Amino acid sequence: MSRLDHACPRPVRSAAALGLVAVLAVGCTGADADTAVAGRAAVATSPLPTVPPAQPPPQLTRAEVESAVSQLDDVVRDAMRRTGVPGVAVGVVHNDKVLYLKGFGLRKAGTKDRVGADTVFQLASVSKPVASTVVAAVVGEKTVGWDDPVVDHNPGFKLKDPWVTRHVTLADLFSHRSGLPDHAGDVLEDLGYDRSYVLDHLRYEPSAPFRAHYAYTNFGLTEASVATARAAGTSWEKLSDEKLYRPLGMGSTSSSFADYEKAGNKAALHVKTGDTWRAEHVRDPDAQSPAGGASSTVRDMTKWLRLQLGNGKFEGRQVVDAEALEQTHLPRMVSEPPHAPAGRSGFYGLGWNVSYDDQGRLKLGHSGGFALGAATNVALLPSEKLGIVVLTNGEPIGVPEAIASTFLDTASTGGPTVDWLTFLGPIFKQSLHGEQSPVDYSKPPASPAPAKANSAYTGTYSNDYYGPMTVSVQGNELTMQLGPKKQRFSLSHYDGDTFSYRTTGEMAVGLSGVTFTVGPGGRADKVRVEHLDTSGLGTFTRND
Repeated sequence: MSRLDHACPRPVRSAAALGLVAVLAVGCTGADADTAVAGRAAVATSPLPTVPPAQPPPQLTRAEVESAVSQLDDVVRDAMRRTGVPGVAVGVVHNDKVLYLKGFGLRKAGTKDRVGADTVFQLASVSKPVASTVVAAVVGEKTVGWDDPVVDHNPGFKLKDPWVTRHVTLADLFSHRSGLPDHAGDVLEDLGYDRSYVLDHLRYEPSAPFRAHYAYTNFGLTEASVATARAAGTSWEKLSDEKLYRPLGMGSTSSSFADYEKAGNKAALHVKTGDTWRAEHVRDPDAQSPAGGASSTVRDMTKWLRLQLGNGKFEGRQVVDAEALEQTHLPRMVSEPPHAPAGRSGFYGLGWNVSYDDQGRLKLGHSGGFALGAATNVALLPSEKLGIVVLTNGEPIGVPEAIASTFLDTASTGGPTVDWLTFLGPIFKQSLHGEQSPVDYSKPPASPAPAKANSAYTGTYSNDYYGPMTVSVQGNELTMQLGPKKQRFSLSHYDGDTFSYRTTGEMAVGLSGVTFTVGPGGRADKVRVEHLDTSGLGTFTRND
């Protein structure tokens, strides 16, 4: 999903799947946020547990949980009043019972279409723990194993380091410890490349230390999921339906964007401009479907929560092998080192953010977010058999995390220990702001060096990773054309041979720079696109 989906607050890149760090909300805490935190690597400095610590007996009474549930209406309405987010849907499960299932607000701003328990939302990176559940089902059938090398099931898969290519496993990719850079491949998706192209081009990405470097990668997890489907002789979309959605009766859930699009009762994406929420964008995440492309309702998602909290059982049937599912709940990688000597680390499991609270209770969480207009969160306390899912149709500003955190806080302590919305809002804002270019291209120098004639820059350029680029003049405007859909970007002069353009898509960062290197002949022989150069792959070479 996006830059904000994974663990405790730190700067991030927004993305196909927003991936805020992980247990942000409940105890930086327990509900993770996929857009705000997905972006910085963490190095493991000590061995991780290979078996789960013994969980304490339940500490919450039914009365305590029901008291927290009774306050949820006010919690949700307060968050909506303070932020204006158009629509919210919430489900709560405790001891295999659905205690709360409700929708609030509008599916689309400016209409009278109400959100209900059966409104379909795009899950963004909450797709990840759903995907690991699907793979766990296949692992339980012995078709694949979590520690299988990916090349055993997809011989064509390749990373830059040949040794890593041969040894990287499904678990490595699901826990973001393959060495791929943060959000590798997401900008290719923004440019219009399909899943096959993106996965094939991961081989060009530079490698960080294998199994010693955490970096949130939607397409790494996607590759592991697609390889699993290949081993099962089917597509990911069919596999997830066969192993999870149909057995649980999740009739409104799908891993295909087309199914979300054709749903009559669906929530549109919204972004906020000033104080106004608008449905301006459509986000087709099929390229990274396992990582950010599922869609569902809170009614369906409570069935999945029951499966998770029931050790793979649903309605008395063992749908997913308990041991294979338990493996997804173990910490596999340090995602967030402690910020103080007495602080706790955040971990990532297999599609889950994993943490432990002051009582030693395991906490599982994940956030999802599309910068183009969706934010979601799921948070579980397995020892309490308690879980909450919050789906919204507004860009990530901390609303689902705040609702989930307030609920779990209230159940555990009788009331929120902090104002979670006030606490989380600035974290999301800072994380997104941190993605902007260090250069303010909206303010050229007072005396900029003049540009050369347009003919010095026009022509065709090549790049093994991003494909061809064409620079041409349209009217009186210098433009840059990229991607299979030939997206065209206007170039505005900034200073000398440097221009700016406005980035678009899920990974957009506002204005970014384009710098030409002009050779002795007076024509540019290279051009570096700043936004495409986060891992050093953004330089194009003239080939005309």
